[in-house]
Amino acid sequence: MQIKNLMSEDIITIDKDQNLSDALKLLRKHNVSRLPVTNNKQLVGIISERDIANKLGSSKYESMPASRLHISSVMVKDVITVPESMQLDEVAKIMLEKGIGSVPVVNEDKMVGIVSKADFVTLATGIAFDKITVKEIMSKDLTVVSPTERIVHARRQMIESNVGRLPVVDDDELVGMITSKDLMRAFIDFRKKVPEKYQKSQIKELLVEDIMSGNPTFVSKDMSITEISNIIMETGFNGLPVVEENNVVGIITQTDILRLIEKLES
Repeated sequence: MQIKNLMSEDIITIDKDQNLSDALKLLRKHNVSRLPVTNNKQLVGIISERDIANKLGSSKYESMPASRLHISSVMVKDVITVPESMQLDEVAKIMLEKGIGSVPVVNEDKMVGIVSKADFVTLATGIAFDKITVKEIMSKDLTVVSPTERIVHARRQMIESNVGRLPVVDDDELVGMITSKDLMRAFIDFRKKVPEKYQKSQIKELLVEDIMSGNPTFVSKDMSITEISNIIMETGFNGLPVVEENNVVGIITQTDILRLIEKLES
């Protein structure tokens, strides 16, 4: 199958000279996690929730409001694109090798669509995926945080581990999840509520438990990939912790499913 048959043609873009506040409104309105960035209708970058969380949490920008940060200072400039005629497995391989969550699709240098990991997940249902279980493809090398750790520490853990979500564990028991989106919103709200002169000291008082999602959805290692894909599509979650006897034993993400599809397609 060619990627043009899977891509979304409804492309939501943002201009490089707009500010982060504009990006936040678009992300929230359209329920997407990343936006292609344009200049005079030409693709010049891409910006994601993770990019925003990383930037707003850095010491260089820790007290700067989102309205003063231009998209061009946060976006990833070296955008990888694929032609609409490229095969699914080839696109999946590029996304996995480059560690990217979406890729713009072009036809004769014009952006005609965008495809994300979430689009690939829609393919992971049916007989072939009924026979594959979570334990066969889940990530066992886990990075977790405790509810009493600072959110600046959680941000650093996400950057170092190159992940967009962390299980929150207390006494070996799963109590929540924290994502790049949670961090992004927390940093934005913090800037709005706390006067600039107090931000540097008070940011250290924000804890994971203050912003995490409690009562997280979790799955078992014996569930099928079809079941997992349906949960991801229904909830919009990018990843789900795998729990056995109240202990977190792994996590299954859109990336794991993308890797499986790439393997099966090739």
